[in-house]
Amino acid sequence: MITITEGARAKIHELMTAESAGSPGEPGSHAELALRIEVLGRGPGGFQYDLQFVEADEPEAEVESQDAGGIRLHIHRKSLDDLAGATLDWVERPFQSGFKIENPNPIFRNPLAQAVQQVIDEKINPAVAGHGGFVTLLDVKEETAFVALGGGCQGCGMADVTLKQGIEVMIREAVPSITRIIDTTDHAGGANPFYQPSKGGSSPLA
Repeated sequence: MITITEGARAKIHELMTAESAGSPGEPGSHAELALRIEVLGRGPGGFQYDLQFVEADEPEAEVESQDAGGIRLHIHRKSLDDLAGATLDWVERPFQSGFKIENPNPIFRNPLAQAVQQVIDEKINPAVAGHGGFVTLLDVKEETAFVALGGGCQGCGMADVTLKQGIEVMIREAVPSITRIIDTTDHAGGANPFYQPSKGGSSPLA
């Protein structure tokens, strides 16, 4: 079960009221809306979430509907374990406010994935942070780790060098059970401010 703080509860009611009032044909009551929550994946700092308002009386087949003190939650079934015991809060900041989920669950339950994630957190990401980049572990299946390069690493002309001479070496040295590291990044969709393929350069991990 997800706990909703009073601050988050008030904000949800406010947003639901506005959402219902702005929908043609709706009677203006947010009682017909539910908050849908799903864990989309993992990224720097933890889980990545998707929160959106949906029709409360038409839950999808893959979601579980729960009542959280007057607020209907639709939680994607594949996210139930990762959201167990989590707390949804609303945080007010001078320049950026928003919902925040305090989650006590580990990003990965697989010990092998946990070991790879530790290498990424403690060695790899600090090394590429100076170039505005970061590396995300997406999954570990048997002896293969699937990663994605983001920020300054996406679209970088030296990304292959960073992967082959830096990321792979660090992960394999720390976790010998991992024999393959696959980069799933769409580098054609990135624009790196430090390196361009035609200009050359050096990798921060090489």
